[in-house]
Amino acid sequence: MPESPATEQLAVNTIKALAMDAVQSANSGHPGMPMGMADIAVTLWSRFINVDPDDPEWPDRDRFVLSNGHGSMLLYSILHLSGFGLSLDDIRNFRQWGSHTAGHPEIDHKLGIEMTTGPLGQGFATGVGMAVAETHLRSRLGADLVNHRTYGFISDGDLMEGISSEAASMAGHFGLGRLIYLYDDNRITIDGSTEITFSEDVAAKFSAQGWHTLRVDGHDREAIGQAIEESFSVEDRPSLVICRTHIASGAPNLQDTSASHGQPLGHEEIKMTKEAMGYPIDPAFWVDDSVYHFFRTAMNRGRNAHEEWSRRIDRATQGQRTLWQSLHSTSEVSLDGPGFEVGEKVASRASSGRLFTEIAEKVPGFIGGSADLAGSTKTVIDSSRLFSKNDRAASDIPFGIREHSMGALVNGMAIHGGLRPYGATFFIFSDYMRPAVRLSALMGVPSIWVWTHDSIFLGEDGPTHQPIEHLASLRAMPNLWVIRPADANETIAAWEIALNRNDGPVALALTRQGLPTMEPHPGGVSKGGYVVREGSDVTLIATGSEVPLILDAADLLAGEGVTARVVSLPCWELFFEQSDEYRSDVLGSAPRVSVEAGSTFGWTAIVGSDGLSIGIDHFGASAPAGELAVRIHS
Repeated sequence: MPESPATEQLAVNTIKALAMDAVQSANSGHPGMPMGMADIAVTLWSRFINVDPDDPEWPDRDRFVLSNGHGSMLLYSILHLSGFGLSLDDIRNFRQWGSHTAGHPEIDHKLGIEMTTGPLGQGFATGVGMAVAETHLRSRLGADLVNHRTYGFISDGDLMEGISSEAASMAGHFGLGRLIYLYDDNRITIDGSTEITFSEDVAAKFSAQGWHTLRVDGHDREAIGQAIEESFSVEDRPSLVICRTHIASGAPNLQDTSASHGQPLGHEEIKMTKEAMGYPIDPAFWVDDSVYHFFRTAMNRGRNAHEEWSRRIDRATQGQRTLWQSLHSTSEVSLDGPGFEVGEKVASRASSGRLFTEIAEKVPGFIGGSADLAGSTKTVIDSSRLFSKNDRAASDIPFGIREHSMGALVNGMAIHGGLRPYGATFFIFSDYMRPAVRLSALMGVPSIWVWTHDSIFLGEDGPTHQPIEHLASLRAMPNLWVIRPADANETIAAWEIALNRNDGPVALALTRQGLPTMEPHPGGVSKGGYVVREGSDVTLIATGSEVPLILDAADLLAGEGVTARVVSLPCWELFFEQSDEYRSDVLGSAPRVSVEAGSTFGWTAIVGSDGLSIGIDHFGASAPAGELAVRIHS
């Protein structure tokens, strides 16, 4: 509990002052939200949240997501004052090169920053994924080892983004009772009052989605505290505490104005605000020692919780400890596969699906699901069980037709730790997931994206379902490894890569149609590309379902006296990580021709300016796959 109301108020005023000073110094940023949510932040951090500045990555810590990440100075101030690794110099250098205080929070668990929250709604949905991870692990390991909550600050902007509605629906449906969001209901957006665009009854909407809702004055710290305590008692529903706040609270001229949202208040307004608070005007970035003492004493609550958890770990059963260690293991995963015969024709979505039992046995944290397409994507771990309110230990999550939030929930589970999550849908619907996929790459979290029906050869569903530009578009995304396997053996290797990568996401693009199984080439996929057949007159290069096609083409050319080198290039990103010598050895010195059932954009990087790229630079058509193969270029 706070030492005194006066010290607590000084803590609130300090957060406001640091936010004003940092944004003014940077001449860039969002001071209004930190000032408006300072009372909420002080209440949560001083009275409730269990985190340990001495060990910020303690696995059973409470998770905190600042979904309205434009107000990042609120988080940076709290972390600095609480004794995490953010210095006052970091605060002074807000938004500057080399500082840990970026414009929007970027994931850094060592500093207490849980995730990247730039795009509104992503934090909301990612927090739901963290809560899914918590309840799943709690169900499997017991409350002695998993006993934390997920908190989030959210805004009007978060609630306007469609992803939040998707995620809120799932959170309510699954009854994630240890998820508590505090809503900054300041009724101001960049363009003015929310009245111009946002008039829904938020409490009624969330209640209808299965949430426990409360309304409080967002500047009444006792009321905020009571609402959080009440939320603790509701175990079968997530909680939304609607906090009526005033943006830029305390600023004489800019409180409750959109002008305070995304620009400095100005020196004169800062002076008047500090005078009104009774806070020293100079020097900037001043912090009273009592405020440091206030926050750092409050953090003893988390330190004590950490110590108690460590004792519970020591007292855990052998079974609990073994499962805990296997869930958090980083040992290499090797897959045997079910034994695909050379020549056997298997769609890569099907060969992928036949690996799931083995993956689940070797990776206890394997969890995920599809966007209502499990039968088509072949992504089922245990067909007899689905994750639900009544079976939280199940590993198959029915995400429903919610690709966007599915992506964010997968990210949340991956960020939480202890799990190896995936999300699956048709490749064309990766468009709906793209913001979450991009954040997985930006944050460097090991989310696995399984995308099936990867080309025009899904056939009769037509151009709305036929991905054309998607491979090129996703290959352009930094730190995302896109793997398009050519057969069952390459699919095994692709899954091994996905399960063993810990510093970023992997996407698997899988076929609907059958592909003949080739002789295995150990290590070829892990290098991104390899020689399937030697030849010296021309180099034919393909990915996925087009590798069998160029093998057939090589046979035809051989009949004409032309020897063709055949190269499978399942992962460009891994191929470009190899040495110049390796890449040159694989591609050879002969003229190069690429073949892929997608856009030719980007292939010049492989075939060179003198090479030839055969692909599809227009939308597809509705017809059987075999007919499309013949007619698509006619």
